[in-house]
Amino acid sequence: MKKRTLRILATTLAMLMMFSVVAACNREPSTPAPVGGPDAPLPPDSGRIQLVFSLWGDPAEQETTQAALDVYNNMQDRVFVTALQIGRDDYVERLQVMAANNEMPDCGMVAEDTAIGWARDGLLNTYDVYEGATEKPLDYVIFRNEGQPVAYSSANEVLAIWYNPDMFDAAGIPYPPAVSADAWTWDEFVAVAKSLTFDANGNNPDDAGFDANNIVQYGGSVNTYTWQLEAFALSNGGRFFSEDGKSVVFDAAAIEAIQMIADLHLVHKVAPFNDGTVDDGFFLSVGRGDTAMGTDGQWVTGFRGFFEDVNYQVAVLPYMKQRANIATAGPAAMFATTQYPEETAAFLRWYNDPENNMGPIIEGWWMPNLLSWYDDAKLPLWIDASPVRVPLGDAYKTAIVDVAMDFNITKSTAWYYTPNTYEVYVGVLQPALVEVFQGAKTASEVIEAIRPAMEAALAG
Repeated sequence: MKKRTLRILATTLAMLMMFSVVAACNREPSTPAPVGGPDAPLPPDSGRIQLVFSLWGDPAEQETTQAALDVYNNMQDRVFVTALQIGRDDYVERLQVMAANNEMPDCGMVAEDTAIGWARDGLLNTYDVYEGATEKPLDYVIFRNEGQPVAYSSANEVLAIWYNPDMFDAAGIPYPPAVSADAWTWDEFVAVAKSLTFDANGNNPDDAGFDANNIVQYGGSVNTYTWQLEAFALSNGGRFFSEDGKSVVFDAAAIEAIQMIADLHLVHKVAPFNDGTVDDGFFLSVGRGDTAMGTDGQWVTGFRGFFEDVNYQVAVLPYMKQRANIATAGPAAMFATTQYPEETAAFLRWYNDPENNMGPIIEGWWMPNLLSWYDDAKLPLWIDASPVRVPLGDAYKTAIVDVAMDFNITKSTAWYYTPNTYEVYVGVLQPALVEVFQGAKTASEVIEAIRPAMEAALAG
């Protein structure tokens, strides 16, 4: 990994935790603290409804959130919203204790992988936040429990290939397709990855004498973090969970997809090792400077300012049997015990409006969550106006925006309708899959061995 990448890794991971959908699975402890700086307006003594918005995060996110709340508090005189930061490692337990004591905030951040479980357990309010609104968030980023909307993502994210064009140019190989209709098949992806993989003597994996223990450039990888694997299970015609979210499926096609991804490293020798326990696919592929291409989320757009030594572009995912992608982003929700559902709903609608969250959108971390922002008239407001998106050119629109808007390809990630995905993914599946990525066991052996534990975790 290049020195510049090493120096900024910690900073970039912090930014990723702030803005990406994977914040749900990063457990960083900190001391619970009220949010607000010395210049923030103080709550009035009387006359305004007091709401509390809970969040986790580092000081930068604290400052960003408070700035947004200051705007809301100063633009009207009916409601005053105070932010409450709780350490990420303590967030779930702390709010559950507050719920038991009937002291929950009015609204706040909810981890993607616990949202439906919280709704099932009665911690989220079923009040229709968007009742009477002219526009709701995109359908695939609405969390639903038994068909009832219970939380709404504040942004939108999809997956893509990120690649280093300099490595393609050096090998004389055309870039990956940036249009879904031209997407590589899985076999094409593997073949190109082999052509871009070299040992110290310049040999490819299919060459006689290839030294797998002395690889100087890898051709391609897939982020092996658990939730991202679902996109390839769907692409292979499989499922992780039933459509109603109540059953563990992990059928033969899904298992095969996991094994095919593991074999990029184990068999084809084209991918660096990644045991799947940390959501750092970009850092372990293109970002480290020795890998030609790798998959990860739209939020990689925001890394450009940190990876100045690494040139990268975007393309569409390869597919196994059918083109597939998954959409996700962290939600905000109304908690069950609020005494002011109407006022809380009004605040959440404002908070979720892209117009009021342009900072992380322009910086490349988020895409808008409302359909109207994907119209030609509004695309320039967050694509052309974004310094980190401009270098991606037309490929950003075709590989990211067009894919996000193709609802035959892009579907809700499982945690939009499935409870306890944190317990299933991180508690059971993720540590078990390490043996698959290490080559100690096959995906089939591991999944069948842990199937009862996944079913028990899903049932909670």
